Amino acid sequence: MSPKQKLSFDPKSFLATEGEGRTLAHYRKDEHIFAQGDLADAIFYIHSGRVKLTVNSDKGKEAVIAILDPGNYFGEGCLAGQKVRMSTGTALSECSILRLAKGLMVRLLQEEPAFSATFVSFLLSRNIRIEEDLVDQLFNSSEKRLARVLLLLANFGKEGNPELVIPKISQETLAEIIGTTRSRVSFFMNKFRNLGFIEYNGEIKVHSSLLNVVLHD
Repeated sequence: MSPKQKLSFDPKSFLATEGEGRTLAHYRKDEHIFAQGDLADAIFYIHSGRVKLTVNSDKGKEAVIAILDPGNYFGEGCLAGQKVRMSTGTALSECSILRLAKGLMVRLLQEEPAFSATFVSFLLSRNIRIEEDLVDQLFNSSEKRLARVLLLLANFGKEGNPELVIPKISQETLAEIIGTTRSRVSFFMNKFRNLGFIEYNGEIKVHSSLLNVVLHD
């Protein structure tokens, strides 16, 4: 190969390592990655663990807007001109997360078609998920919304095998995700368990039969 020839860019390998403009950090459960109002100067990529994005109102009310799995980016609003963070990112479990400086991301999107393609694919998938979440919030009951969230957390409908056991998540967090009270979540969780849709004893084991709640009119 000629010295002038450029090696092909592999996004997967690039995201797996540290280097100029990118650093890998580890976070404990419940540790903040960034807080609402912080300077927005980087994008994050999840290697392992799960991250919760929340928004707080002026009156202190908190809403969960996303639960993110490994392979997801977050904080991408800085690329669209956001100067400060519109949400708070918190580790739901022990996490390993790659921080990508905004300048590096801009250069990659301009100069590396392979990386640009994967990032655009992620954004399109995220947009579809947001639309589905909005429809779910507007038209479905809190019982159906809870069932859908549990199935999504178990990766039903995604490539590969579902994760039958969901990493520990509190009823308070589930209530914030679907927009209801903790007591309602507790009622539905007990109902799902009694019907054999889930096993719930500290950790949550989801069975495919829970789909009946989402599909039933």
